[in-house]
Amino acid sequence: MTGRLNGKRIAILATDGVEQVELEQPREAVNREGAQTEILSLSEGEIQAMNHDIEPADTFTADKAVKEASAADYDALILPGGTVNADRLRMDPDVVGFVQEIFRAGKPVGVICHGPWTLVEADLVRGRTLTSYPSLRTDIRNAGGTVVDEEVVTDHGLVSSRNPGDLQAFCAKIVEEFAEGAHQVQASGATAG
Repeated sequence: MTGRLNGKRIAILATDGVEQVELEQPREAVNREGAQTEILSLSEGEIQAMNHDIEPADTFTADKAVKEASAADYDALILPGGTVNADRLRMDPDVVGFVQEIFRAGKPVGVICHGPWTLVEADLVRGRTLTSYPSLRTDIRNAGGTVVDEEVVTDHGLVSSRNPGDLQAFCAKIVEEFAEGAHQVQASGATAG
C-alpha cells in the first residue's frame, strides 16, 4: 500500500445482480491505497451479488440510496457490471443524474463489463473510446462512442474493461486515474486532460 488514494471518497454504484468479483476487487484495490468507498444503490439495505450473472453469491449492504447522495461528495466512481445490475441502474433517473454530475465535474470513472449501459443511457459515451462486454458494443457505437477490444482503455479519466478476466489491469488503472483526480472539463461537457 502506498496511500495514493488517501483522503479520496469513491462511490460504487451497484444493485441486485451486480457481478460480485467486479464489485469486490476494484473496491479492495482502491481501499488498499487508502480510499474510502461507499456502495450507492437504488435503496438502502442488502443487495444480492451474482457470479456469472446466474449464480447467487454474497449480499452487500448499500451505504446509501443514490437519490440521497451528492456527486460533489465523491472524488471518483466505480460502475461494476452484471447484466441485471447494469440494466436496473440505467433505468433509474437518480442513477443517471448522479453519473452525469460526476462526468460534468470531470471526476474519474471506472466501468467494467456491462457497466457502460448506464453511461449509454446517460448520453456519456459520445465522442469517447472505451471497451465493454461484447453484447454492449453496438449500443455504445449507436450512442456515438468508439469501441475497441482491449483489456483496459483510458479516455480522459474514463477507465473501461471488458470482463472479470481484465480485473488486474482494470484495478491498477483505476488506482492510477483516481490518484490523478479530476480532469479539466471542456465547455461541450466532455472532459480533457
